[in-house]
Amino acid sequence: MKEMMKNTGILLAITLIAGLLLGLVYQVTKNPIAEQEAKAKQEACQEVFADAASFGMIGVESVADVGWSEAGYEQESIDEVMEAKDASGELLGYVITVTTKEGYGGDIQFSIGVRLDGTLNGMSILSISETAGLGMQAEDVLKPQFADKNVEKFAYTKNGAAADNEIDAISGATITTNAVTNGVNAGLYYFQTVLGGGSANE
Repeated sequence: MKEMMKNTGILLAITLIAGLLLGLVYQVTKNPIAEQEAKAKQEACQEVFADAASFGMIGVESVADVGWSEAGYEQESIDEVMEAKDASGELLGYVITVTTKEGYGGDIQFSIGVRLDGTLNGMSILSISETAGLGMQAEDVLKPQFADKNVEKFAYTKNGAAADNEIDAISGATITTNAVTNGVNAGLYYFQTVLGGGSANE
């Protein structure tokens, strides 16, 4: 019994010390991690809205009543929406962060910058884990194709893009291409239906 009590006491002491150390590490690293996340978010916003002077977060509204599922976006979610404003406080557009679950290697998260007239400034990929040499080419192959386009919806093609709304697919990675294209379309759909912007509503 004494031996059991002794062992229990030792285990309890180890658990308490480990808990205190973990708590200390969390307190020490919490602020630097938060600062890095904020910095990464700011950089992503600036990448898709270079002429904006400030960004302010607004609430993400429900998509239940705008035909989200009916439009084919069951696998996409809107994670965050920020207003992009110029130096005088005038609204320029929005930065919309989207996650699509259709990636070959898992979720793909990115931000898109959309001007009030519906022009897509571009996109910034935040998280992707596609196949090296194939889907991971999204940064180099897909991302530039969305920049400075004003269309209601994109479609991907395997035969070379011939129109503004067409995205040339990554060779051997149509799943990734489809996922990113659908994710961008989901962001544009949210912009058009919830935020009430773009040429689709003029």
